Amino acid sequence: MGIKYSNKINKIRTFALVLIFAGIAIMYIGLFFQQSPFLVTAFMLLGFLAIIASTVIYFWIGMLSSKTVQVQCPNCGKQTKMLGRVDACMYCDEPLTLDKSLEGKEFDESYNKKSK
Repeated sequence: MGIKYSNKINKIRTFALVLIFAGIAIMYIGLFFQQSPFLVTAFMLLGFLAIIASTVIYFWIGMLSSKTVQVQCPNCGKQTKMLGRVDACMYCDEPLTLDKSLEGKEFDESYNKKSK
């Protein structure tokens, strides 16, 4: 069994989902401080901001994924979206690249960073 890679779009979506649950948890923690209106308000606002941040991230990744390159995965045969020079299949996590100079090289996400 080889190294497990994950798709960038799925990583960002997972982060946004974690923000939603964190926001709900933060608001729930605020209920334990009902004697202090300031603390309840602070926790509710922090939780609300986390959920708003998640909404913004979901909107951003939705706009970004509409501009991606769709390719057919050579491993599972499904259509997947690629962000950058290298990415992984959204379904089977197969490393993918469209750059001919990177074919056969070890998968490294640093290939997506612009060199100075």
